[in-house]
Amino acid sequence: MVSSDIEIDLLEKILNNPSHVRQRNLARIIGLSLGMTNAILQRLVRKGLLKIKKVNNRNIQYVVSPQGVEKIARRSYRYFRRTIKNVVYYKESIEEMLVQIAARGFEEVVLMGSSDLDFIVEHLCAKHRLGFSRAEKTIPGTTEGQFLLYSENSRDVQPSGQASASLRRVVLLSRQRRQPSVVS
Repeated sequence: MVSSDIEIDLLEKILNNPSHVRQRNLARIIGLSLGMTNAILQRLVRKGLLKIKKVNNRNIQYVVSPQGVEKIARRSYRYFRRTIKNVVYYKESIEEMLVQIAARGFEEVVLMGSSDLDFIVEHLCAKHRLGFSRAEKTIPGTTEGQFLLYSENSRDVQPSGQASASLRRVVLLSRQRRQPSVVS
């Protein structure tokens, strides 16, 4: 059974480039056989999500119907809602951690490595009057008042000192929807 996501992926590919889409290219893009891709396209036509126009004896053109566009939009909306929900969870967890950091007397948070959550950390540091800076490489030692926060993407081994934590742990705990205590 082919998932609905593959069907919507096909519709999206066709919608984004309707004049240059060929079955063989679609099959390669989504990683299915040509026969399976053909079967899915025929199913999309039967569902009313896709229309086929005959250009000439050798070529056909696929057109996503208004119902197909609506289906793509619904999936995009679901992804958007899920993303916003995750950002809210991450924000709450990061804020709890930063409150703990500030309560322990730290004055600055140094974010180690590139992070998809840096905008949240930076905003919350400003909100809680903590300095904020970024560093791509491991700092040999922290100065008094600095707290090292390793990004969720960081491959660096976190030091076992009192003044560090990992955003990866915050993200994992947020996903489990627990009230984390992440400051080590």
